[in-house]
Parts: sequence; C-alpha cells; structure tokens
Amino acid sequence: MRKIYIFGVASAFAAMAVLPVTANAQERTVTGAAIGAGAGALVAGPVGAVVGGGVGAVVGGPRLTHHRHCWRDRDGDRHCRYRH
Repeated sequence: MRKIYIFGVASAFAAMAVLPVTANAQERTVTGAAIGAGAGALVAGPVGAVVGGGVGAVVGGPRLTHHRHCWRDRDGDRHCRYRH
C-alpha cells in the first residue's frame, strides 16, 4: 500500500511539473490543487488527496508570481515597486 501511495504522490508531482503554468488563473488552479492534495493526503490518505486536489483546484491557491519594477532616482537610490 505504501508503494502505491508513494507512486501516486510522485506521479502527481511529475504531472504538475509537465503542465504549462503561464496564465495567472491556471497558476492558481495548479497551486490550489497541489496544496489541497497535500493537505488531504495528510488528513485522510489517498482518498483525501483526490478530494483535496479537486477542492483545491476549484478554490484556487495563492498567487506566486509578482513582477518587480525597479529604478534609480537622481541621487542613485534604488526604488522597487511590486506589481501583481
């Protein structure tokens, strides 16, 4: 049983690595599914991983990409602003 569980977790991580994560909504869906599957697996095992992954994909996860715009003023001081 443990080998099946490890294989399932490894295949889930491999599938997430292959998925293209370009769009913002898609990124939040994938991260939500990963977080939900991990939490569900800890609480209820393989069935919890499936249910948690589905719920996490619907709810969505945190935004991981932030764009940083930096510039220097007249005095040479660096300023940065984060854009979402």
